[in-house]
Amino acid sequence: MAYTDQNTVPSHSNTITAFFDDRSEADRAIERLSEAGIPRSAIKMIADGGETTTTTHESKGFWAELGEFFLADDDRNTYAEGIRRGGFLVTVSGYPFDLHDRALDILDYEGSVDIDERSKAWESEGWSRSGSTEAYAASSYDRTSGTATSTAIDADNEEVIPVIEEELRVGKRDVNNGRVRVRSYVTETPVSENVSLRDENVEITRRTVDRPLNGNEDAFVDRTIEAEEHREEAVISKEARVVEEISLKKTAQQRQETVSDSVRKTEVEVEDDRTGGVSNVGSGSIRRD
Repeated sequence: MAYTDQNTVPSHSNTITAFFDDRSEADRAIERLSEAGIPRSAIKMIADGGETTTTTHESKGFWAELGEFFLADDDRNTYAEGIRRGGFLVTVSGYPFDLHDRALDILDYEGSVDIDERSKAWESEGWSRSGSTEAYAASSYDRTSGTATSTAIDADNEEVIPVIEEELRVGKRDVNNGRVRVRSYVTETPVSENVSLRDENVEITRRTVDRPLNGNEDAFVDRTIEAEEHREEAVISKEARVVEEISLKKTAQQRQETVSDSVRKTEVEVEDDRTGGVSNVGSGSIRRD
């Protein structure tokens, strides 16, 4: 998950930080950011040993690199711990503000880690934010040159070299592969059809005649003749019928995947001139040559 620090840069730009576990994911995110129009000079990747991806920054320790972004102490310690554990921090700064949302989307899509959740997991293992600053500041390892410094021990003093071994822990994260949405809505389409209608009309005709009675007329009898007019009207009725069905079904299945990585451990070589031998200490064991 990418984060924005809006208090450390001018109003026309922001600084975005995103943490990655995998180098290939970080490289892919950087490539897509560049394709989106963000200059390479605005993108930096910090890793253990001070590795960066920009051409304008010389290699330096990652603790010093983090100091350039004026991060809060807790954030700086958290990112430093993640880098120490082999992660990669991608920062984007000084870019056009209209690319802000696009940059966030790219970093999230390429698998950036929720650093807040990750730090909670580290704390459950015993890691402390408050102790990180002192640990890096007092480290006898020169991360700029990649060489260990030599320290002479005075009488009644003790120097300790911790023997560290990494354990590979494989977790899972949910990745959104896209959304399928089916929406139904009603439309109206005008239709017309011709129909033949019948009209019945009654006409009254009065004619003047002059002839004698022929005996068939009912003379001097009251009579009534009636006729009704009728007309046909068009009657409209509608019937709704189901002509198609669209269903949305979600399925899940398990799959096996083999993940590969490398783990580091501290190997300590002890040269003892008193015995003329060399001892190797690693993972708590001692071997005599």
